[in-house]
Amino acid sequence: MSRASLRRKAERFPDSPGVYVMLDAAGREIYVGKAARLRERVRQYFQDPCALDPKTRALVAAARDVTFIETASEVEALLLESRMIKDLQPKYNVRLKSNEQYALVEITWGEEFPRVAVTRERGRKGSRYFGPFVDVGALREALKVLRRVFPFRTCTRTIREDDPRRKHARPCLNWHIGLCTAPCAARASREAYRADIRRFAQFLRGRKDEVLKDLRESMLRAARRLEFEEAARLRDELRAIESLDRRGSLGDGIEPAPPSADPREACSALGATLGLPRPVRTVEGIDLSNLGGGDAVGSVVAFADGLPVKGSYRRFRIRGEATRDDYSMMREVVRRRYGRLLREGAPLPDVILVDGGPGHLRAAEEVLDELSIRGPTLVAISKGRPHDTIRTLARPSGLELARGDPALRLLQYVRDEAHRFAQHYHRLRRRKRLLEEGG
Repeated sequence: MSRASLRRKAERFPDSPGVYVMLDAAGREIYVGKAARLRERVRQYFQDPCALDPKTRALVAAARDVTFIETASEVEALLLESRMIKDLQPKYNVRLKSNEQYALVEITWGEEFPRVAVTRERGRKGSRYFGPFVDVGALREALKVLRRVFPFRTCTRTIREDDPRRKHARPCLNWHIGLCTAPCAARASREAYRADIRRFAQFLRGRKDEVLKDLRESMLRAARRLEFEEAARLRDELRAIESLDRRGSLGDGIEPAPPSADPREACSALGATLGLPRPVRTVEGIDLSNLGGGDAVGSVVAFADGLPVKGSYRRFRIRGEATRDDYSMMREVVRRRYGRLLREGAPLPDVILVDGGPGHLRAAEEVLDELSIRGPTLVAISKGRPHDTIRTLARPSGLELARGDPALRLLQYVRDEAHRFAQHYHRLRRRKRLLEEGG
């Protein structure tokens, strides 16, 4: 086919996730790629050659046909791309041919309670590896999605079924928010945990239908044994896999990973770090989004005892003059959020975290003074190298916190969740505006 014919063919591809395959004149597969939107991604190849880099121009010049395999989600597209490249070894996937130097998913089957990790090294005794994946960022995002479907542990502690201390251990935050079944605290038996990991491994191999069948059968067996709690857990896992097409969009609204610390311990550490007389119970985080100078929005996320309270999240469309700079936007969000809490007589948080530097901290302080609010402790967090910087009104130059400090981890978790929530709302606003303009 000519370039024009290939572009016309690409125009008929679905606007959904999947894997595309380019073939040469002999019908050999010469390139495999993944796409969140097949039609949009593939037709980009057949534009003006001057707009392409040399490697892509060579690929397009050799291509005589293109086909696709549609998938239910970007996650499944990523996994399918990896398997096809490994099997087909396409000529133009040169970067992916050396399995050893690219990211792999490791399951440590040699341990009683296997861990899941991203690695670039093979050879650990008892481990199984999946990959390679050239896009390690996309792989990590996919694992965040899959971890909500197949909870697994990532910690490096040694856990044994016969260890009596498990019964007295407290699970970390990952258990509280459904990312791990907490075998370390005897919340899951060796048999049940390994069954979950086997299903996860089956999914990585592309055996989704087998996983669904196994879950249905296990759920029915548990119900017949009157183990209704286990049956309900399996039902929820089944539904999560079936709805993966709705949750499997990489980098779009995926929740940040929680810190590997007990939430109450993190709250106690934060109270001590801020010099408060008691552990912090409630934290609210504020973030702003103003990408490209339009559709400015703000978000407020709420945490209680170190865990998200999503029913208390709020989002704000920034109005008028406040969009001119970040500080004005911060003042508006603080004024609207805490002015309303005052009017309603609702409790104020122990800590208000703003994403930014000294200027954002001062902007928030000005509004709290204006509203005569004295209760919450104001904290700012800003990214930096090698560490994030934490500031308070009493310590505007910054607090010294170790990288693994539970208080720092909790603040980073709140910051990342506020950022995710703001970005998600910004995308919704922008999408709505573009649709209205297009109509």
